[in-house]
Amino acid sequence: MSVTWTTCRASVRPSRRARAGHEEDRVIEIHPRRSCRSVAVRGLSRATVRPVLGFFPVRGPMSPLKAAVDVTAGLLPRLPSTTYHHVEGDGWTAELVTRRDLADQELVDAPGAIVYFHGGAFVFCGLATHRRIVERLAERTGLPVLSVAYRQLPGHRVETSVSDCVGALNWLLEQGVDPAGIVLAGDSAGGHLAFAVGLEATAQGVDLAGIVGLSPWLDFDNAARRRHRNAWRDDFIPTFRLDRVARLVTGVPVLDPEHSPVNRDLAGLPPVLMICGHDEVLRHDAELMTERLLSAGVAVTLHLWQGQVHAFPVLGNFLPESAAALDQVATFVGSTVGVRRLRAVS
Repeated sequence: MSVTWTTCRASVRPSRRARAGHEEDRVIEIHPRRSCRSVAVRGLSRATVRPVLGFFPVRGPMSPLKAAVDVTAGLLPRLPSTTYHHVEGDGWTAELVTRRDLADQELVDAPGAIVYFHGGAFVFCGLATHRRIVERLAERTGLPVLSVAYRQLPGHRVETSVSDCVGALNWLLEQGVDPAGIVLAGDSAGGHLAFAVGLEATAQGVDLAGIVGLSPWLDFDNAARRRHRNAWRDDFIPTFRLDRVARLVTGVPVLDPEHSPVNRDLAGLPPVLMICGHDEVLRHDAELMTERLLSAGVAVTLHLWQGQVHAFPVLGNFLPESAAALDQVATFVGSTVGVRRLRAVS
């Protein structure tokens, strides 16, 4: 199935919802914008983050380092425009982040909600590291955002992570939130979880509003990714390490294709928006998923941003490109929640 490519010369172009059977809406949009700040971030990432990830052990006692990352991230002040409260689940925890001017609104009365799953290769990161993007999403959309801390390596494999995230979605449904107003979102490994949870929901007959994947890791098989032209161009991810992490997170020496969302039956999924860097290696996953979603009749738009590092929208408003990408997410969320809810009511 063919895909239409367009290059956006403006800094931001609102995403378009694809409709199965309409060729003009099957689109991958390329954004050539590069700010001075994003050039600096990319250079710093290649000089520091990529080398560290290349040799850092993914097994062994990682708890002290993970705790240090979370503590450091927790020093970042919260946005005064948002408020939050803690949610405790069965094995998982979460923060429900709401725009302050809407804090008195009951969940059941909200027009919808976002469930956000943080990235970190199923090893690192948590609520603190991803507070800024969650707060910015709450600001931009006016929707409550449930940010989920799921169980990870070294003690837990991907099945547990998915189970925790399904539990978080179920908690939101138990609060009375209309599933037709819920968008699943995540970056990197969290993008994997957004699709995995979406597939579980679809299998159970739960019709959600949409799925957002930010540089999503959707294929655990690294063979094709190693051959991708971005395998050595990525400024953040050392491609060869993904093999080891995939085998640890699945717990099997030979990968089962069903562990990867890109290989599942995608028919029936809600509309999808994906955003990733033009030169990052997980572009392979996003493009492959785009092709397979279209073949399954699922509406999808992929935005490729040139000169941006892996999962750059997580940086919130620090980069102008990150802010513009979050605007694209907010536009998508607003359109899918509104359209899907109207369909559910009619």
